[in-house]
Amino acid sequence: MYQTLLVSLEEHILTVTINRADKLNALNKSVIGELGKVFDDVYSNPDIKAVILTGSGPKSFVAGADISEFSSLDAKGGEALARHGQETVFDRIERCPKPVVAAVNGFALGGGCELAMACHFRLASATARFGQPEVNLGLIPGYGGTQRLTQLIGKGRAIEMLLSANMIDAATAHQYGLVNHVTTAEELLPTTKTILQTILSKAPLAVAGCIEAANAVYDEKVNGYDTEIRLFGELFDTADAKEGIAAFLEKRKAAFQAK
Repeated sequence: MYQTLLVSLEEHILTVTINRADKLNALNKSVIGELGKVFDDVYSNPDIKAVILTGSGPKSFVAGADISEFSSLDAKGGEALARHGQETVFDRIERCPKPVVAAVNGFALGGGCELAMACHFRLASATARFGQPEVNLGLIPGYGGTQRLTQLIGKGRAIEMLLSANMIDAATAHQYGLVNHVTTAEELLPTTKTILQTILSKAPLAVAGCIEAANAVYDEKVNGYDTEIRLFGELFDTADAKEGIAAFLEKRKAAFQAK
C-alpha cells in the first residue's frame, strides 16, 4: 500500500514506521505524500484511535530531509515545499483529535525533529539524538521547528540549538522537556503502547477536547480560555460525559462510546 511506510493497526493503535533505513529514514516528497495519506485515514477511520510514529532500524527516527531535493529550489519553490508539508502533515498531526505519539528510536534531526515535535508528546530510546542543523546548509527549519522547539523547551535553549546546530542526547532532551520518557530501545514501543492504552480507556471526545484546548495556548487567532470554556460546556451534552459522571457516582468503571 505504501512505498516508504510500514503501517500496522493493533488494538486500535496505528503504528506508522518510516521505512527508509538505508537513507536513515530521511523525509522526501514520497514520505510527506504518504504521511498525508495515512492521516487522511487516521482522521476518517473510527477503528484508528491513536497513532505511534517511529522509524525503521536501530539508528534513526528521521535524520532530516532528503537534501538532494533541495538543490533545484529557489525562494518560491522552498516556500511552497515548506507550506505543503506543514499543511498536509505537520499541522494535521498537531491538530489531530486522536493522540499521536512519537517513539524516537535514534536520530531525530531537522525535519525528523520537527516531525517528532508535531506529535502530541514524545518518548525516546536512550540512543536518540535531537537537533535542528539547518544553519549548516545556510537554511532554517521549514516545518515548524523554530516555533515548536521554542514552545517546548523555551527560547534560550531553542535558539542555542537552532544557531549552533548542536545535537542533544535523550537524557538532555528529557531534562529540557522535549521528551516525556526515556527507555531502552527494546522497551520504547511497548512503553508507548502502554501509555496509549491508558489514554484509550478515557472518553475519546474528552481526549480530543484536551488536545484542542492545549493547542489553543499557541494559536494567536483564538483565546485559549474561551476555547476551554466552550469545549467544557459542549461535552456536557455528550453521552460519554453522562456515562462518566454516572459511573463515578455509582462507583463503577465507565463504558465510553465516543458519543
